[in-house]
Amino acid sequence: MADSCIFCRIVRGEVPATVIMERDSVLAIRDVSPQAPTHVLVIPRAHVESLAVLHDPALAADLLALARDVAESEGLARDGYRVVLNTGKDGGQSVFHLHVHVLGGRSLAWPPG
Repeated sequence: MADSCIFCRIVRGEVPATVIMERDSVLAIRDVSPQAPTHVLVIPRAHVESLAVLHDPALAADLLALARDVAESEGLARDGYRVVLNTGKDGGQSVFHLHVHVLGGRSLAWPPG
């Protein structure tokens, strides 16, 4: 799976992406199909299919900490932002490599789906 996974290919440098921030275990890239003025994806470097199979608390903390740092660096912290994790087909996950969406830059409606 990791050989053909688009996010694994981005991590390996095989597919271009706009990397805006990175740490040892995670990186943040601009979404190619943004759903808000700011739409960034935070992904683990290692292939993890979804939140349902994430068993590493340190990696979970790294994902959320980078999401927070991205929101601050993108100027979203003052007015607010949304952090979304879609898990599984019925949860709206379309790429089966764990990723966190950081969305902001406008007022976001609720409920989202």
